[in-house]
Amino acid sequence: MQGIGLVGAVAILVFLIDQVTKIWVVHVMDLATRLTIEVFPPYLNFRMAWNYGVNFGLLSGEAPATRWILISVALGIVLFVLVWMRRDPPGRMGLISAGFLIGGALGNVVDRLLYGAVADFLNMSCCGLNNPFAFNVADVAIFVGALGLVLFPNDKKGA
Repeated sequence: MQGIGLVGAVAILVFLIDQVTKIWVVHVMDLATRLTIEVFPPYLNFRMAWNYGVNFGLLSGEAPATRWILISVALGIVLFVLVWMRRDPPGRMGLISAGFLIGGALGNVVDRLLYGAVADFLNMSCCGLNNPFAFNVADVAIFVGALGLVLFPNDKKGA
């Protein structure tokens, strides 16, 4: 599998993992009501956070305009990456990275459409430092995908 097919397959897989984990933790485990579930304290806990903004709550606000602007930006980035992969496809690692970014972005778009905010629940702390922030699988995928596109933009030998 290569090209846009690989990007699409990875994006679908990432999207499904993101949505299934959110449904499981937020609804089935009822984190939305419980707000905190200790998993492996202090290293990993589930803490419910509805993120109306971008990373770390930046640009947050419950205004409908903010929601639609962030949805538009995410879809614009997805479209840009798809066009880039079609016009100048990198090697295998770059294509996989693009799939991670797209799948994560679409996972968070679906949250904004369904809930008006992104469902964040993963919280990790270590070594006496208490991390107040939560994130989700889509956030990790976006970060990994963006980093991969920076590291493997023209890795043609991996194709």
